[in-house]
Amino acid sequence: MAVNLPETPGGAPSEPAEPGEPAAGDAHYAQQVQQGPYAQQAQQGPYDQQAVYDPYAQQAQHSQRGGHDQQGPYDRPVAGDEPGARPGARGRAGGPRGRKARRSARRPRPWWVELPVMVVVGLAVALLIKTCLFQVFTIPSGSMENTLRVGDRVGVNKLAPLTGWTPQQGQPVVFKDPGNWLPPQPVDSNPVTNTVSSVLSFVGLVPPKDDNYLVKRVIATGGQTVQCAGTTLTVDGKKVDEPYLHPGDDSCAGMDFGPVKVPSGYIWVEGDHRSDSADSRWHRQGPGGGAVPVGNVVGPVSAVVWPVSHLDWFGWTGR
Repeated sequence: MAVNLPETPGGAPSEPAEPGEPAAGDAHYAQQVQQGPYAQQAQQGPYDQQAVYDPYAQQAQHSQRGGHDQQGPYDRPVAGDEPGARPGARGRAGGPRGRKARRSARRPRPWWVELPVMVVVGLAVALLIKTCLFQVFTIPSGSMENTLRVGDRVGVNKLAPLTGWTPQQGQPVVFKDPGNWLPPQPVDSNPVTNTVSSVLSFVGLVPPKDDNYLVKRVIATGGQTVQCAGTTLTVDGKKVDEPYLHPGDDSCAGMDFGPVKVPSGYIWVEGDHRSDSADSRWHRQGPGGGAVPVGNVVGPVSAVVWPVSHLDWFGWTGR
């Protein structure tokens, strides 16, 4: 059988090469490859281009050039790399001093520093609440039973007067003694406990130290006429319905008075336990004819906050 052999450029068929010896056609092809456009790629191989496959090559070239205009993926600036930095700054940033500074920044403050700061912040918040929001008062007597009982602690809304609230008929309010309604209060002879109680009272954590405040219910306001006869209480000639009265009491409790016109800027107050309350009825010979100046009013009683067994809510304005 005849076999056609590939011809060489000279027209003669190429002879098979001996073992270990390249054929004439192969030698010619190798010469073309060395001179062709792929010569550089053939010499280097597909993986000899370090700039593409070696991520550290660009960083090494950057360091050799000494330039700062280009950064490779691993060129993270550190102290001392930027132009104008003092020599040795990079070493110090990562040295023992740098590590010690970082540890010190993360170290929490000791408790003897944190505790006074927390106490001061707590007192400031309590003072803010007492001044502008709520203040707690203790009920010392049974004059408001059974609405408020002896020992109850009530929250008084001090924000209401700051927003234009004025006392209205039927609201329980706390007010400062207008003059000789309460006997003199005992003074603590222990200077330490006296000082502590004064501070706590000032910031509002305990009831006022002098305790010269009273709580009563508003019966009439400035310009109104109040009168009580028999068992009927009237304001401007209209009978007042009083479901809050202590069981067994009536509106007058055996004390008739009036008619009394309440001065402008004053309020007429009485206790819910009408037979056990030294209120406006008992002080008609005093300043204001028994009425209390509106300026003495701290605010409406909003809630009973202690004890838990007697928690109660009267609303933001005591209704």
